[in-house]
Amino acid sequence: MKVCVYCASSNKVDEKYFKATEILAKNLAKNGITSVYGGGSNGLMGCLADTALHEGGKVIGILPHFMDKVEWGHKNLTELILVKDMHERKRLLIEGVDAVVALPGGCGTLEELMEVITLKRLGKFTKPIIILNTDGFYNHLKALLDKMVEERFMRTEHNDIWTFVDKPEDIIPAIHSAPKWDSDAINFAAV
Repeated sequence: MKVCVYCASSNKVDEKYFKATEILAKNLAKNGITSVYGGGSNGLMGCLADTALHEGGKVIGILPHFMDKVEWGHKNLTELILVKDMHERKRLLIEGVDAVVALPGGCGTLEELMEVITLKRLGKFTKPIIILNTDGFYNHLKALLDKMVEERFMRTEHNDIWTFVDKPEDIIPAIHSAPKWDSDAINFAAV
């Protein structure tokens, strides 16, 4: 099994986010799940990779060449795939994975998450999307998504696109219990 993890590269975030990332990385490795992520060595990215590798897990990083040139890339991964740009990176991050997990992050994490939600809404990505809401980090996003459904910019069926969890220990069970989704979703994409 492979899981894509969207996460931040900042080293300045609160320790609670690092602790949640460590728990997730340990659980993924312990369960034989390969982590696929953005290939960075700092922040939650580095924490995810270092912890999973330390626990004997496999970690695949996908990094644009321009980021590798400024030495953002992790040097000890199971596999590091260098790509031409951010678009190719995002495409490869979700190619062949069994789920996507979004940890708290900045604009890059949010942009990746919204793109995969859009792809799932259109039936182009059909795997579980789990959003780790550490200490209420994503409360406003959840409220916004609820408002989109309430105001009929999205349908009630679209609530099955994502699952919010509060603890990293709940991520793997949420993956296994996520509502099924298939490519027919495009048939109710229009509101």
